[in-house]
Amino acid sequence: MDILGATLRVCVDDLETAVPFYERLAGGTALRFERGGVEVAAVGCFLLMSGPAAELDLLRKVAATIAVKDVEEAHEVLRELGARIIAGPVATPVGRNLIAMHPDGAVYEYVDRRG
Repeated sequence: MDILGATLRVCVDDLETAVPFYERLAGGTALRFERGGVEVAAVGCFLLMSGPAAELDLLRKVAATIAVKDVEEAHEVLRELGARIIAGPVATPVGRNLIAMHPDGAVYEYVDRRG
């Protein structure tokens, strides 16, 4: 499985206030979108999320987002290594994702940019 990088997930109360700070910190412009009632801004290695408390409580349980070359391959490797697949793989607007709990209890989202 090829791991291409990781994104740190940050839940914020006010996305409009947080985005300028992270844009300056990361030296880039945020890519914004909405998913499931949660406003999201991706900037550099940060994924900022703001929305209803119940949604954010669920999102906070995922430690990080890990970019991989192929989610299907990640799915196979994770299962072989004893991870529990919580959700997915499913299609997203930019590729596919899955959520897995590692044997140590840590929860991660794995994503690719394939159709």
